[in-house]
This record gives sequence, structure tokens and C-alpha cells, in this order.
Amino acid sequence: MCDQDHFEQDREEYERQGLLTRKQFGAVLGGAGFAMMLPKVANAVDVVDSDVSIKTPDGTCDAYFVHPATGKAPGVLIWPDIFGLRPAFRAMGKRLAETGGYSVLVINPFYRTKPAPTASKGAATPIPELIPLAQTLNETTHMTDAKAFVGWLDEQPSVNKKRKVGTQGYCMGGPMAFRTAAAMPDRVGAVATFHGGGLVTDKPDSPHLEAAKSKAHFLICVASNDDMRAPNDKVALKETFEKAKLPAEIEVYTGALHGWCPFDTTVYNEPQAEKAWSRLLVLYEKVLA
Repeated sequence: MCDQDHFEQDREEYERQGLLTRKQFGAVLGGAGFAMMLPKVANAVDVVDSDVSIKTPDGTCDAYFVHPATGKAPGVLIWPDIFGLRPAFRAMGKRLAETGGYSVLVINPFYRTKPAPTASKGAATPIPELIPLAQTLNETTHMTDAKAFVGWLDEQPSVNKKRKVGTQGYCMGGPMAFRTAAAMPDRVGAVATFHGGGLVTDKPDSPHLEAAKSKAHFLICVASNDDMRAPNDKVALKETFEKAKLPAEIEVYTGALHGWCPFDTTVYNEPQAEKAWSRLLVLYEKVLA
């Protein structure tokens, strides 16, 4: 649906419009600032969070894990965008745990190359600086990591293994979320993607074709400018999931630019991000609870 260069173009356009400068953006690059930017959770569940290390066939992944302080909850695996594991995604993971009582794992997708933070200036990092990191990942690493991370979740006392696992991906994390469902079809019950990049390709290992072999329910939130660039992708997604008889909510978010969901980006669109967030909670409540 997009490539990473489009994000940089969109961000520059956002700055030209005077909506948020890089200087203003840098002023909120701290964990406390991030927490203040997210709406407060009503009736929040008490949670416990920590940094964790996860062994995989290719090394050790550094990650963030947050879960309810008591009891067991469905596991959720979050795949970040190209800017990687950072304070914004930690806050998003914590919000999800507090909102719905989920045990949430947010991983560093680039652990094979370097520990987080992997973007020198957070979401203000120029995309060309990050492309070499993204190029180290492929269909094989996606599947290997999916199995390792879901397996790790299932070993945690705070995870309810009687419930299905959810997974969500942002930008380049979209294909990873799709392939998690393909790699673990008996465990993954819900998949959500937000401005996912490369969900539909003309290759036999296209993420959407692999995901169609799963047993999951899907939420696919599409950026308006991604849709303009590849209008047939949503059609291919709809037809593929209908043929596979898999429930899929596919929507183009009007006025939302690629990258609109994480609140530390200059293309963040709070009303549309909150709409997408509400649809995610509906999906998880329906499938995982």
C-alpha cells in the first residue's frame, strides 16, 4: 500500500503546513510527554511493566512487556513501525493493557542488528537512515520471530493460554502481523494493521495471501494517501478474505496520512487514531475476551 519514502514526504508536507515543526516535535520526545498526549483510560486496570529479553533462533530480542497486576489476560503482540520500539509504543502498549486487561508485548523488530532505540531521533529520524534496518527483515524473519514471540507470551504466568492471541502492526509491522496469523493459525485469533505497508504484493508469499490461510479476524485501517497510491489493494484484501471466509473490516480513514496512529509522528491524526483505536478494542473484545 505504500513504501517508506512516502512517510517522509508526508511528514515534510505536514511541517510545511505549519501544523508541527521538528523543533516542536522534539520538545515532546520524552516518556512523560508521551503519556500526557494519550487520552486517559477510564477505569484503568492496574498493570505491571518491565523490559524483557526473548531468545529466538537468531539471537536475543529486547522488548517491553506490560500486563495486569493480577490474574491472567489474553496475550497481544505489537509490531512497531520503522521507527521501532520507543517511548510512544511503550505508552501505547501500556494503554492497551490498562484499557482491556491484556498482556502486551512490544518488540524491537531490529534486534538482530541493534538494540532499541534503533532510530536516532525517534519518529523524527529521516527514513533513508532506517531503510538499511528494514532491509534486514523478510518473510522468513517475520515467521521465525512470530513463533518465538507468541511462544514466549504463552510461557508467561500473566497470559491466559485458553484465550486466543491478538497481534497488531503499524506501517512495516502490518505484514509482520499478517504473517503472525499465518505462522500460528491455532493461536492467533485477531489481527489489526494500521497504515500497513506492503500488505498486498504480486508475489506468491504476499502477506495477504499468507494471512488468508489463518483462522483470524482482521481489522485493516488504511491511510487515505496510501489508498490513493494503490486503490486496488483494498479490493484485493476484501476479495481474498471473503474467499477465505475470514471476517475482515477494511476501511480507508479519510484525511489520515500514512503513519497517522502513533502519536509521536508529525502526521498523527488524533480523531482518526482514536477511531482506529476504538475499532481495535471492539475486535479484541469480540475475539479475545
